Amino acid sequence: MNKSIKKFLDAWRSPLSRNEALWGLLFLSPWIIGFLIFTLAPMIATLGFTFTNVTLTQEEPLRFVGLDNYLTLFKDAQVWQSLLVTLKFGAISLPVGLILPFALALILNNKYVRGKSFFRTMFYMPFVIPFVAGVFAWGGMMNYENGWFNEILRMLGVQNPPYWTNDINWIYPSLVIMGLWGVGNAMLINLAGLQGIPTELYDAAQVDGAGWWATLFNVTIPMISPVIFYSLTLGVVGVFQYFMVPLVLNNGTGAPGGQTMFFNLYLYKTFFTFQNMSYGATMAWFLFLVVLVVTVVLFRTSKYWVYYAGEGRQ
Repeated sequence: MNKSIKKFLDAWRSPLSRNEALWGLLFLSPWIIGFLIFTLAPMIATLGFTFTNVTLTQEEPLRFVGLDNYLTLFKDAQVWQSLLVTLKFGAISLPVGLILPFALALILNNKYVRGKSFFRTMFYMPFVIPFVAGVFAWGGMMNYENGWFNEILRMLGVQNPPYWTNDINWIYPSLVIMGLWGVGNAMLINLAGLQGIPTELYDAAQVDGAGWWATLFNVTIPMISPVIFYSLTLGVVGVFQYFMVPLVLNNGTGAPGGQTMFFNLYLYKTFFTFQNMSYGATMAWFLFLVVLVVTVVLFRTSKYWVYYAGEGRQ
């Protein structure tokens, strides 16, 4: 028998352990009930929808269609196009979303920087602003005719500034810039990780004659790699769930040229615009499997580059 299972069973035989476990379950019961009703039950229902022809209007009789929805999905060119759009955006936004908060945290963690508390607050404040309001504000600033961005560029002598959100070549940089609006939260997470690094390691590196870059790559990054891994995992999941910005910015039209028709936006439109719940549920489960595979790969490969204190690197 597995040692963990045997240890659990031995502990369960104790009246005190049983009493503590029952009280723990009692306090956890609101969350457990909520999870079962509002998360697990809908997931099971949507899995059942993938094998039927359920729609919001339901003009046809409800019937079992087998794997027809899955076959339709694999033949749907828009599914693969929207997945490609999502991956292209992720290839740009993920590196920026990892490097910039880390760089800001490095600056604010420097003991020679004054007013660190002020700058931490200023960087974090945009994160608490309502998301939709922030998107509208950025859309106005990137307006071609009278937006702040182009007004400043014209003042600097740029005669033909970008169309930003209406230009195929600039749409992804525009969305990435909008995403930097909430970079303060990730910055604070990185800052907490940096402040948790033992100062003895830096002292040892200094004694060995290591410069700033050597210290960064041999002490700082390895020690903060669990935080980087955490941010990377959340970033990957966030990319596959990305749809609110293009939905608000372009009303979900996919403009310009279909470059903002992200997978999750196409999924949303399938559910609520096309009202095809079965096909939408099939897309949702396909997205779940894609995210699951990517996450498993991240966790499998993390043992080669994520360092936890007290463990050896493989």
